[in-house]
Order: sequence, then C-alpha cells, then structure tokens
Amino acid sequence: MKRIASILAATTMLASPALAELELEKDELTFGFIKLTDMAPLAVAYEQGYFDDEGLFVTLEAQANWKVLLDGVIDGQLDGAHMLAGQPLAATIGYGTEAHIITPFSMDLNGNGITVSNQIWEEMKPHVPLMDDGRPQHPISASALKPVVEKYTSEGKPFNMGMVFPVSTHNYELRYWLAAGGLEPGYYSPENITGQIGADVLLSVTPPPQMPATMEAGTIYGYCVGEPWNQQAVFKGIGVPVITDYELWKNNPEKVFGLNAEFAEKYPNTTLAVTKALIRAAMWLDENDNANREEAVRILSQPEYVGADYDVIANSMTGTFEYEKGDKREVPDFNVFFRYNATYPFYSDAVWYLTQMRRWGQIAEAKPDSWYDEVAKSVYKPAIYLEAARLLVDEGLANEADFPWDSDGYKAPTPSEDIIDGIAYDGKAPNAYLDSLPIGLKGDQRVVGTEIQG
Repeated sequence: MKRIASILAATTMLASPALAELELEKDELTFGFIKLTDMAPLAVAYEQGYFDDEGLFVTLEAQANWKVLLDGVIDGQLDGAHMLAGQPLAATIGYGTEAHIITPFSMDLNGNGITVSNQIWEEMKPHVPLMDDGRPQHPISASALKPVVEKYTSEGKPFNMGMVFPVSTHNYELRYWLAAGGLEPGYYSPENITGQIGADVLLSVTPPPQMPATMEAGTIYGYCVGEPWNQQAVFKGIGVPVITDYELWKNNPEKVFGLNAEFAEKYPNTTLAVTKALIRAAMWLDENDNANREEAVRILSQPEYVGADYDVIANSMTGTFEYEKGDKREVPDFNVFFRYNATYPFYSDAVWYLTQMRRWGQIAEAKPDSWYDEVAKSVYKPAIYLEAARLLVDEGLANEADFPWDSDGYKAPTPSEDIIDGIAYDGKAPNAYLDSLPIGLKGDQRVVGTEIQG
C-alpha cells in the first residue's frame, strides 16, 4: 500500500513547481534503515512527499541488523541506506566487508545515550556528584563506574556492556566515555577482532531493539544505543541513562546516508534528487524550533518505521530527555537534523571515526595525516550535497544562508569544553589528536598478541 500511495502521489504532483527538472537515470528505489529515531529524514521525505516531488518512487525497508543492511547496499538489493557513519569508511578501507561506499548526506547530530541497569546505577550513585536539589549532576563520568567494575572484577565477574556494531558510533562513544573515566575498553588486532584485548569492560554487539531485553536478562550491565532504546529502559523501569552523547561530545556526528560509489557514478542525477529530498526532510524536522517534532513522532511510531510507543519516542525527540523516572530535563539539541550544518558531510567527521578505529586497533598500523584526509575525501562527498542544496535554493525551497558554501570540508576544531575529557579535536591533525588521548594506540604502537608494542 505504501508503494501504491507513493506512485499515486507522484503522479498527481507532476505539475508541481517543486518538482525538479533533473533527468533521472533511475526512479524506482529501495532504501534500507534500522528502527531508530534517527532514520527520521527517510520517513519524513517519504511521508511529506519530498521523494515524490523529485519524481522518485521509493520503498523503505527495515533491516534486521547493520550487517544485513550493509550487505544489501553492496550487492544492490538496496539502492542506499541509513547507515552507521563508520560503515562506509570501514568498507572503503577494507575493514570487514570491502566495498567503496560514499555519503553525500549526514543524517543527524547527537541522538545516543549510555544506559546502565538499575543495579549498576545503585552501585554507581555513591560516586556521582549531586546538585543542590539532590538530583545527579550531569554529565556523569565513567569514573563513577570504575569502582563498580573493579568490584565485579575482584569477584571474578566479567563486566559486560553492549554496543550495536564494531564500527558504530555507539562502540566509539562507549569506549570514549569509559576511557575518559580511566577504564580500558579493550583493543582489536588483525588476529583478534573481539575488541576485548586488555579490557576492563567487555563490549559486545547487540542489535538496537534488543538492548533493553538483553540488559533486563542480565546478559549485559549496560549499553550505548540510539533512541528510543534508552528511553525504553526508563519506561520499562529496568535502567537509567547516565549520559547522552550530546554531553559526551557536543553536536557530534551520527548516522549517514550511504550509497555504493558505483550507484552515484551511474546515476548522478538520481543521487542529487535523493539528496535534495533528504535535505528538505531535515529542514522540516528542525524548522520553527522543532515545531514539527510531534508530527515526526507520530510518523516514527508507526510499525513500519520505529514502531515504539509514541510517548517513548517523544521523550527525547521533542527536546527533553528522561534520565530516571521523573527526572526529565530540557535537552533541545538531543536530536539535531539540520541546525549547525548537521546534514553537510564534513571531512572532519570522517577523520574522527578513522582516529577511533586507529585508537582501538581496528586500523592496525600508524597512518600519516594525509591518509586520513584522502580516505575522508573518498567517502564523504560535500560537492554532491552542495549541488543538491544549490538546486533547492534556486527552486525557492531553501535559504542560501543555511549552507556552508565556502567550507573546505573541515569544521573548526571542537573546543576542549565541548568534550567530556577536556581534550580538543582538530580533524586536520589526527595523529596529534591521537597522541593527546591518555588511553589508546598512538604513534607506531600496535597490538601484538595481548600486548601493545611500540
């Protein structure tokens, strides 16, 4: 029915002045996504008719997990997908499945959290500073978790936590938080891809929708995931989010829209049309101080998209975030889809993901700064984005001032006060950045067996 509705809508809008005059090489497309709120630009572009305006007949299909989704894009079953930002980069450098995947569009900023079970939270609380009103002071450092981990380790209990995929933002954010609090999150090596070499906290993969149930069963003590699966733990009364990624690193990059490089080369106008529709969706999500978010929540709560209860999705999507039951705080930028140039695919975002791959041994050997720049430019495609944006401006559908036309692709360095460990990040100096981090590989270090050498 969704398919039929899309075709009918497109047919009735052929005379619309919003319809692009791009000559589409392919107009029937299937896009994949995982059931998370940050797939919203895809759902909105579909439901608001932005794909239709571009003459695109789109089918959206939920995928079982991130690997199935990536494989679908590589083998052509999917024309594109809502992806973990690390996936196009890892595939392009040959970590895991090898394929050249590109992104002309970043899906969002922020949107993740780290949640622990009620039991772990009770054990952390004595180490968490309080505000004058008695509520926990945020952001909460992993240093409050460290004595809990040490207790479990002394009792012979492995401390297990979940993340969604080895090259996910969630893996790197959870590792960042743990390391900033003095805990070793473990290393990868070419021979051992568990990521648990030398770890104080053992991280393993759990699909996002399964996170709350896996924690409730006691298999993991906590996890890092996107919404609505942190708020779901609060609603179910089984866990407490201890930090959002906005608090971890203000306005950090999240998902991307990924395409096979061959697709973009073969269908350049189609790629532009898709990018235009997604930009419009992101604008709609953030316009008028998030005035459309309640409608967005209604869309996302439908079973074919995220399928969680309206109230669970609304808890974070409408500018608030609930930590413990009743402790709901204003976090207007928890989900950002267009503000702060959120949709522009910055090279510096790509470089950060690559530094984290290197930091934890997924990139086994040292690389020069020039390598990080070259890989970023082979995957992130701001030229496609800006061409799509120019078309929207020319059509009167977007404002000239909303796009970074003169950017060299790199953001200004993120200041130390915007990151939980107080260490600034400059995408143009990746090796200096790696050297500045107390825990993690640096210089020519590599993991050999169970040891760091070099």
